[in-house]
Amino acid sequence: MPTVGWTGEPLLGHLLLGVHLAIWVLFAALGVHRLHLIGLLRRGSRAAPPPPPGEWPVVTVQLPVYNERYVVERLIDAAAALDYPRDRLEIQVLDDSTDETSGIAARRIGAHRAAGLDIAHLRRAGRSGFKAGALQHGLLRARGELLAVFDADFVPPPGILRELAPYFRDADVGMVQARWEHLNPDFSALSRAQAISLDGHFVIEHAARMAGRRFFNFNGTAGLLRPACVLDAGGWQHDTLTEDLDLSYRAQLRGWRFVFAPHVACPAELPVEMNAYKAQQHRWAKGSIQVARKLLPAIWRAALPLHVKLEASIHLTINAAYLLLFVLVLLVYPAALVQYTHRSPVLTAAGALLWTTATASVLVYFGYAQRRIRTDWRRRLRDLPFAMALAIGLALNNARAVVEGLVGHRSPFLRTPKYRLVGRGGGWRGCRYRSPVSGWALLEITLAVYFAWAMVSLARAGHYGAIPFFLLYLVGFLYVGGLSVLHAASRR
Repeated sequence: MPTVGWTGEPLLGHLLLGVHLAIWVLFAALGVHRLHLIGLLRRGSRAAPPPPPGEWPVVTVQLPVYNERYVVERLIDAAAALDYPRDRLEIQVLDDSTDETSGIAARRIGAHRAAGLDIAHLRRAGRSGFKAGALQHGLLRARGELLAVFDADFVPPPGILRELAPYFRDADVGMVQARWEHLNPDFSALSRAQAISLDGHFVIEHAARMAGRRFFNFNGTAGLLRPACVLDAGGWQHDTLTEDLDLSYRAQLRGWRFVFAPHVACPAELPVEMNAYKAQQHRWAKGSIQVARKLLPAIWRAALPLHVKLEASIHLTINAAYLLLFVLVLLVYPAALVQYTHRSPVLTAAGALLWTTATASVLVYFGYAQRRIRTDWRRRLRDLPFAMALAIGLALNNARAVVEGLVGHRSPFLRTPKYRLVGRGGGWRGCRYRSPVSGWALLEITLAVYFAWAMVSLARAGHYGAIPFFLLYLVGFLYVGGLSVLHAASRR
């Protein structure tokens, strides 16, 4: 029987194994934190929605768009169909487009304006500040007592303003966030995995942080803001890629209270093209690190309880785990060889305990979120292993984002293309707005080949225990890297 073992320097082998176990200690700690959030959520009380106000506030609905020819008409029509007093509703289409989107928008705006709707088409000379600049431009011209923001991939339901506006009866409430729902969760394996991830973010993270009186964030869309809150916090700023996260923490540092309304759902289209999805994840990961660099010093100087500071630090730096994950990707095979060579029961037991804690917490976390909001939650659980593999496959993409955020690398705001996809129907391969493939996809495919080789080597040596774990790495990198190339090659 062939054997595979570590034949290098013993000191180097112990160092590799020590770093490997240290990373798993951190992942296990993050797993305990996930369970802590579930505990906060379960201890929190479910308050009844507030009653309608005696007089409805004036609401300015802001629709930021940039080259959205496939969905801009749907977005404008959904905003026009909002069930809200017409004399207290203003709609701003914040249009930075450079293609036929502007013409499509102008025609729909003209039709709704002719029907008596207060709707304006606001164009700027340039895209300074990207989305943040557009929102700031609209803010300074808005007449509303509240601002509602809906991105182009969202379809706000008619009653959303009537459900969210009553929360502003308390003068210290600066923002109310609705829960994101999904228009096309079953379109593909990629969309199913995204739906699971986003459900965990909203159903557990937002609700738990609100229940525990921690800071949480406005997600940039599907929510209402008080203009005074935005202005008091310093307005929309574009020195990070996540202007919504940045504004959220600046506002809460100023004493504004944020509210999450989990019973109010606003559906949106999930990205279905891998390169677009990777660009979105890169933007979110890099932006969170940028906000951490910008605001963590102020958070720790502020007169806040320690548990608030700690949770804010975890929230803003959680994407740094992708950097650790990529280091783990590089170490996992040599670390396995060291373990098989030394066959230490203590190290084996410690590794198994840490791996179980980290992995089981992920399954419990996302499974709990699905059970809380889905009637078919048992069926959704079948997608959890693939969602974990996808997260591994994104390690290189998001680790790059973390490094760029840490070193202060500047990059433009790349929006996510939308194709008007609903359910399992529709196509996108012949559409415009395709995200370019990065050369890093070839490295992702190379990593998939490396893990295939590692699995064969372990199997030939009779070390079968680690193979299922290595399979997650293989599937993750092959899916992310391979689909990046295939989707780019299918461009017409």
